[in-house]
Amino acid sequence: MSKEPKVSIRGLYKIFGDDPQAMLPHVHSGMGKPELLEKYNHVLGLQDINVDMQAGEITVIMGLSGSGKSTLIRHLNRLIEPTSGEVIVDGENVLDYDEEQLRNLRRNKMSMVFQKFALLPHRTVLQNAGMSRLVRGEDEASAESHGRPWLQRVGLDGYEDHYPHQLSGGMQQRVGIARALASDSDIMLMDEAFSALDPLIRTDMQDLLLELQKELQKTIVFITHDLDEALKLADHLVILKDGYVVQQGEPQHILLNPNDPYIEDFVSDINRARVLRVRSVMSPLNGETEFSGVVDANDNLEKLIELSEGDTSHNFKVQKDGEDVGILHMKDLVRALVPTRAAEKGAVR
Repeated sequence: MSKEPKVSIRGLYKIFGDDPQAMLPHVHSGMGKPELLEKYNHVLGLQDINVDMQAGEITVIMGLSGSGKSTLIRHLNRLIEPTSGEVIVDGENVLDYDEEQLRNLRRNKMSMVFQKFALLPHRTVLQNAGMSRLVRGEDEASAESHGRPWLQRVGLDGYEDHYPHQLSGGMQQRVGIARALASDSDIMLMDEAFSALDPLIRTDMQDLLLELQKELQKTIVFITHDLDEALKLADHLVILKDGYVVQQGEPQHILLNPNDPYIEDFVSDINRARVLRVRSVMSPLNGETEFSGVVDANDNLEKLIELSEGDTSHNFKVQKDGEDVGILHMKDLVRALVPTRAAEKGAVR
């Protein structure tokens, strides 16, 4: 029995212009983004988006500038109104919500972390961390009591009385994450949340998010244009182009099975040994008893290359949580390092 998605997007369209409803029949009949703009001066922002987001998982939506990823995430809390479609959260279509229901959704169920931090400059770090509680109507003491422990969790203990301008960019973003966590919302929306940060700080923030997620199991929707970041964070990856979904699924599967030349271009320069995991290229155990060693299903292939010293005759027993789950043949590993063309994807396991 399949799990009911926490968030489900169904047949979502967004057309920008003076009369978007009149443009829908043209789009439904196959008119694309360039022709719609040239002929009718309307912009096709999103086209027939269908995505399920499971509770407790990180769904990463990625694409180049103009692909529609930020437009899409803003439909979840209705910062942008769709032209047509449905956004189902916990079984309810949020597009049917009245103003009070929508306000409740934004205050209690969904929190948002922005690329530009969006901190209030005249408020202290602690006051910013508790802001979601103040907006909800709680008093300042309650807001601060909820914000303080999350500031400690994100590494800002001792900075409560500072102001945003006294913090580095990475520290300001930590305040933004603490503010989102202090709201205790089920769903976190993160729109290019780490894009403005220096590479080393960005890596630290990714690690922090994964560490917190392991414990909290939030439903996170994360927007990025960076494939390395997407592969590191995503449980479910959605790749957009010109407002439509080119491919979606488990990141390792997409990397091994690109279904479109656009995806091939995306993954062509990735260090596959570093991002591919043993579980993606292992085979079922078939009575084998001789192994060169034991590895974890989530080890990357780079580790296996080091262990085998490049000898393709080796094979390794694969375990997950101490249980035997498969075997990794080094010859299969070598094949996985060679990018697969979309036309050949049927030949890949």
